[in-house]
Amino acid sequence: MPEKLIDIKEVALHNNCPECFSKEGLRLTFKQKIKETHFYKSITSDISHEINCTTCSSIIYPVQWTDDIERVFEYQKKAFTPKKSLTYFKKTMWISIISGILILALILALVFYLNL
Repeated sequence: MPEKLIDIKEVALHNNCPECFSKEGLRLTFKQKIKETHFYKSITSDISHEINCTTCSSIIYPVQWTDDIERVFEYQKKAFTPKKSLTYFKKTMWISIISGILILALILALVFYLNL
């Protein structure tokens, strides 16, 4: 199953865009990776970030960041609290565990019964 990134926090930055020099369009987005299979859903501790400009529709890579953007990013990074890393078992996992235990108990009961 695919891994996906979900948006955890989005912050509007009031710095000049290095591409179009607009002061209104910069958005800093923090994302957290989630792994999902048929059996479980896991929130990982992998965090990524991205700065976009909504005015010129471009991604601002760290190479293009100014000192002001760097300072604001470091502040927002310290203020950001990600979701806890957790794993949730889905219904199919619980069904397979319970059915496995029942089959094992049935086999042990048959072996015990046949040995008498």
